[in-house]
Amino acid sequence: MADQYPVSPEGSIPPTALALRWEEPPEGPVLVLLDQTRLPAEEVDLVCTDVPALVEAIRSLAVRGAPLLGLAGAYGIALAAARGFDVDEAAESLAHARPTAVNLAYGVRRAAAAYHAAIRDDADEARAAAAALAEARALHREDAEASDRMAAHGRALLNELLPAGGHRILTHCNTGALVSGGEGTALAVVKAVHRAGQLRRLWVDETRPLLQGARLTAYEAARAGMAYTLLADNAAGSLFAAGEVDAVLIGADRIAADGSVANKVGSYPLAVLARYHHVPFVVVAPTTTVDPATPDGAGIEVEQRPGYEVTDITIPYAPIAGHEAGAGVPVAPLGTQARNPAFDVTPPELVTAIVTEHGVLSPVTADGVAELCARSRSGNGMMSI
Repeated sequence: MADQYPVSPEGSIPPTALALRWEEPPEGPVLVLLDQTRLPAEEVDLVCTDVPALVEAIRSLAVRGAPLLGLAGAYGIALAAARGFDVDEAAESLAHARPTAVNLAYGVRRAAAAYHAAIRDDADEARAAAAALAEARALHREDAEASDRMAAHGRALLNELLPAGGHRILTHCNTGALVSGGEGTALAVVKAVHRAGQLRRLWVDETRPLLQGARLTAYEAARAGMAYTLLADNAAGSLFAAGEVDAVLIGADRIAADGSVANKVGSYPLAVLARYHHVPFVVVAPTTTVDPATPDGAGIEVEQRPGYEVTDITIPYAPIAGHEAGAGVPVAPLGTQARNPAFDVTPPELVTAIVTEHGVLSPVTADGVAELCARSRSGNGMMSI
């Protein structure tokens, strides 16, 4: 069950609201999500009291973004355990709520493993639930720390690739605090560049069909005081042709063992444009997004979303005369079939570098990805270009 409550931000341009938090009111623990489907018109909390509500929030994109989905999966297991629901059933439904983002299943596995380990050690249900919650909170801290390290590594990489400074960065989808326990992935790098006074312009792809760039990245950029400009996805080519892009920074939902990158649909065309125009194409993602069990890009399951997301335009929650807030307005003839992949896959040869919390991988090769995974498991060492 999920309930929605408005958030009352303070100040004229508040910082980005927390995307996810655990609370324990007298009636029982809940997972509180910032409903991202309602941004930027409204900041509304979605309060989940059970796993079915959380699964629906994940599928509807109220909560989204690879690292944050990992946190949602882990906290979902803690929620199921704390409220006395079947943890294995919760793990099954959560892990398959969205198929492409590997972080979701990773977070579920970690919290479920902590729960079952406690049970094997003869813990009662309350202590086992506490163990699951502790693991979710540990993952939350790790993600925030990883975000900080990725920002530092990414900024250093840009300074090396673009020593003249004054970076003009193009980004796609949303990769900031709304997808993370910290400041995000690719947008965390942009924020670090901005704070250093090195950001000349952030180009924000609108990211059709659900407009995560227009609604969410612009929302975060405005609150950070960045110089940003929104553009239609199909206008990116003209920017490259005019020499207005110095680097492309994107996130990732899954990185295969060979370095193929699945990210929001529209990322692959940007990689092709970047290669043709000799512009660095950089992927920023934590090592939890790397999936060594998926051998290559062809093995990545790409989520297919409903066609109405393409055939209809959703009216924002801000009031518009003559239209119901949140309703879809058809923009294609009735009965039109639509293809709506949520992601596309960029091959490793088009990726200049992958930035992780353990450093920068460049060139992107299967051997480099394997070494990155080994260093991640050992918890020491850095990759470098």
